[in-house]
Amino acid sequence: MVAAAAAEGGFGGGVEEGVGESSSPPRDAAPVPAGSGGSGGGGGARDICGQVLERLVADGHAEASEPEFRDKLVAHFGRLPHSYQLDINVDKAADVLVHQSVLAEAKDPERRPAFYVRFLRLEDVDQAYDSDASEEGDDDGDDLSVRQDTQYTHIHEVVFSTIDKPKLLSQLSALLSDIGLNIREAHVFSTHDGYSLDVFVVDGWPIEDTDGLHKALEASILRNEGSWSGSSHSSAAERTLPFQVKGGEWEIDKRLLKMGGMVASGSCGDLYHGTYLDEDVAVKVLRAEHLNKNVWNEFTQEVYILREVQHPNVVRFIGACTKPPQFCIITEYMSGGSLYDFVHKQHNVLNLTTLLKFAVDVCRGMCYLHERGIIHRDLKTANLLMDKDHVVKVADFGVARFQDQGGIMTAETGTYRWMAPEVINHQPYDNKADVFSFAIVLWELITSKIPYDTMTPLQAAVGVRQGLRPGLPKKAHPKLLDLMQRCWEADPSNRPAFQDILAELEDLLAHVQVSPCSGSFRKDGPRSSK
Repeated sequence: MVAAAAAEGGFGGGVEEGVGESSSPPRDAAPVPAGSGGSGGGGGARDICGQVLERLVADGHAEASEPEFRDKLVAHFGRLPHSYQLDINVDKAADVLVHQSVLAEAKDPERRPAFYVRFLRLEDVDQAYDSDASEEGDDDGDDLSVRQDTQYTHIHEVVFSTIDKPKLLSQLSALLSDIGLNIREAHVFSTHDGYSLDVFVVDGWPIEDTDGLHKALEASILRNEGSWSGSSHSSAAERTLPFQVKGGEWEIDKRLLKMGGMVASGSCGDLYHGTYLDEDVAVKVLRAEHLNKNVWNEFTQEVYILREVQHPNVVRFIGACTKPPQFCIITEYMSGGSLYDFVHKQHNVLNLTTLLKFAVDVCRGMCYLHERGIIHRDLKTANLLMDKDHVVKVADFGVARFQDQGGIMTAETGTYRWMAPEVINHQPYDNKADVFSFAIVLWELITSKIPYDTMTPLQAAVGVRQGLRPGLPKKAHPKLLDLMQRCWEADPSNRPAFQDILAELEDLLAHVQVSPCSGSFRKDGPRSSK
């Protein structure tokens, strides 16, 4: 059962993670949800307003004839991004009335999240998925085919509205998953005044009648009531950590820390280049306005894990400031930046030797972590950093945890494009979830492409749940292709452990380095595609 939105990523207008979770998906990548897509009308808000108004009047909706209704319609479209206008099907203009009603209901704090449920259609499952598979089959080798036990399935639409906030999409999709619904499509929008409008097309409810589905959603909201007061994606068990960060040997002397320029910005903090005791350092600073219990728990978890690890392929921890007014984590400065930027923003294409060297570095770091019972849970190229010598190190332990820490590990932890299906499906998982993520990283290094780059993160998650994997690159070493496919097996028990992956990669690297036709390892790093 898919959950929505990347834990670090967004459901945004681009393919890069971290854009913002409740913004509209790109028009050319997102499927149009039934009843809400494909206007073909173009034009501005007033043009679409006129078309919608005309259709509502023609369909006999009494409110559309009221004198002030047109102004309300203009105001409604004015609250939402332009992509909302593009998604409105004028032939189903009554959808706009539903959206207006749900947004209005969400203004009452006691009614949040406001929602509306309706039945859409009865669908022949085999026929629908066979059609999808044939359309995708000629692309990159992606396979969207899925096995179903029943011949027909009921398709419903659920529309949500509440105050927009980080991790909202994960919370909404968790509500749907909680009652056994599978997300097929999702269109999400943020209003200009801070509300969300999220439209999900789902299956999994076995009958056409919506009364039971409405009550089930109400019960799910009550069961998860605490999540609406914050933006956490950590369970109560995970928030109860076996430690409290206290000042001690890791507490830095802030007088010796010199802050430089900002390097990057995240949802809850900023990353700076600085110096500490004359050493170049990276300083992750929590923003005061985002400091709450959930953010603090992630901060203390990261400090706790970083204190326990020391390895050439894990970013080195220098210290932390755990006393107000400013909270920060100081690590070694990785001047080479992330593998994500190196491959996707600097447009570097890796030769086989360099690719294998990078992959071996990652495996060595992950072997070390798994041997100590640490699951990273957000392994991706953005969290793999390079030093000045192009040594790759695993970084960012904000959502990492010890496997024997206790409690049930939270689903939807990580970033959707790299996330294992068992995590998406809210199933129990272990360190083999990191192995799946590594397979996607390996694919990225081979292809120099962003995984599922024509999809939003949520669409990618839906596909992975149904068996989708990135298309196999045509020009890649066969041993790498075989390893990659074993690492992204749907059954975690069939995936190799990192120590076995490392042995295979080291053997292949040794063979490639001595092969007369492969070239030797280049100390100056990868070649550029430019």
